[in-house]
Amino acid sequence: MTLKSLLCLSLLCGSALSVEALAKDTSYPAAEAQTLDLAQKAIAIRSVRGEGNRTGEVAKLFGDALIAGGWNASDIEITPVDDTAFIVATWKGSDPTLKPLVISGHMDVVEARREDWERDPFVPVVEDGILYGRGASDMKFDGALAVSSLIELRRQGYKPRRTIVIEFSGDEETTMKTSAIIAEKLKNAELVINVDGGGGALDEATGKPLYWTWQGAEKTYADYRLEVTNPGGHSSAPRPDNAIVQLSQALLKVGTYKFKAEQNPITKDYFQKAAAFADKPDIAAAMRAFSANPNDAKALATLRADPSMVGKVGTTCVPTMLGGGHAENALPQRAFANINCRIFPGHTKEEIMAELGTVIADPAVRITDVTLGSVASPASPLRPDLMTAVTKAMGKAYPGVPLIPSQASGASDSMWFRTLGVPSYGLSPSFSKDSEDFAHGLNERTRLSNIRPGITYYLSLFTDLTK
Repeated sequence: MTLKSLLCLSLLCGSALSVEALAKDTSYPAAEAQTLDLAQKAIAIRSVRGEGNRTGEVAKLFGDALIAGGWNASDIEITPVDDTAFIVATWKGSDPTLKPLVISGHMDVVEARREDWERDPFVPVVEDGILYGRGASDMKFDGALAVSSLIELRRQGYKPRRTIVIEFSGDEETTMKTSAIIAEKLKNAELVINVDGGGGALDEATGKPLYWTWQGAEKTYADYRLEVTNPGGHSSAPRPDNAIVQLSQALLKVGTYKFKAEQNPITKDYFQKAAAFADKPDIAAAMRAFSANPNDAKALATLRADPSMVGKVGTTCVPTMLGGGHAENALPQRAFANINCRIFPGHTKEEIMAELGTVIADPAVRITDVTLGSVASPASPLRPDLMTAVTKAMGKAYPGVPLIPSQASGASDSMWFRTLGVPSYGLSPSFSKDSEDFAHGLNERTRLSNIRPGITYYLSLFTDLTK
C-alpha cells in the first residue's frame, strides 16, 4: 500500500469527523502525506537526553524538509548544545519593521524502554488510524504538522508581510537550556505560537470533537530538597532526634497542607465554560461554584479530590523522592526528600519555599531550592487580534466547536518567552480522547484524523497573523 493510500485509509478509519464533513473539506495531499512521513521519521529517531542522543538528526530532518520546501539553507540554523541541538528557520517577510511571528516546539522526548511498551517506542506504527510511538503526542507529530503546513503555505504562493520564524528546542523535557537560548535569541518577537500546548477533547463514545482549549498561562515548576542531618550512632542506642523520623514528620505536614485556592481571568473562564463538558455532575457543579466563588469550601474539596482538577485551583506541592540512612544497624546520619511544586502564577519560588518552611516549622529540616530549568512567568494577555485569528482558524477546521482558555499545570518553552515579556500561547490543533492521553507514558499515540483539519487551521492562523 502506498503512503498516500495508507494516509487516506487512516484518516477515514480514525476520523473524529463524519465522512460527509471530510468530503466537504479542502484536501492538501502533499502536506497531509508529508505530515505523516515526517512524524514517522522523527519518532524513529531516539532524541532522548544522555548517551546516544540523536536530537540533532531530528533538527536536520525538519531543516531538510524546509529547504526542499523553498527555504534557503542560509535561513536555517542548527546549533549543537552539549549532547543536543536546536533549530531556528526564518521565512523573511516583506516588511522588516514588523516584529516576527514565532512558531515554537521541541524535538526531544522523555525516555521510553522497549521492555515496558507493547510496541517498540521508537518504531512508529499506524493501526486503525492511530499513530503509535514516543513523541506521537508530545510532540513530534505536532512539529511535523506545523512544518508541513508552513511548506504548504509557501507552496500555495503565499508571501508573508511579517517574518515567520519556526524553532524547535532540544531539551524541553529536561534542562531547557536550549529553550532559554532560543527565547533570548528571539525576544524581539511579536508573539509566540507554541504548538506544544492546548488542544481539543474528543467524546469518549462517539469520537466527535467536544471542545478545544488554548493555553495562555502555566504554573511555575519548582523542586525543593528537604534534608535532616544527625550525628548518628549505634541503632541499639536510639536518640530522641532521628533524621528519618524528623523528615517523616515534615513530609506528613507537607502532604496534608493545602495552599490557598486561587483563580485568574483565564482559569475563571475555563471553569465556567469547561463545566458544560464535565462527565460527572458533581464535578460540573463544583467547577461552576468555584468559578463564582474560589472560597467555596464544598466546591474546593470536590475539585481537590479529583486528580484532573486539583492542579487547576492553586499551587500544589507533593513529595516525589525519598532517601536516607547508611546502614541497617546504624542511626541515620542523613535523610532527604524532594518536594515538587507547581506554583500558581503570581508567586515566586522563594515565596513558596518560605511557606513550606512555615508549614514544616522545624529548624532541623533544611530546605533548599534545587530547581533546574524553570523560571516564573506571567500569564499572556488576551489579545483581540490573536483571539480573532484563532476563532476564525478553528471555525474553519472544526465548525461550532467551543473554544476555552486554559492554564497549564506543567511547564513548556512558553515560560522562557513570557518571562522576557513576549506573549506566548499554546495553540495546538490536535484533538484526543482523555483515555488516549499517554504523553510521557506507555504506548503514546495520536489520531491521524488531526492532520487535515490541523493543516486547515494552521494555514488560516499563520496567514492572518502575518499578512
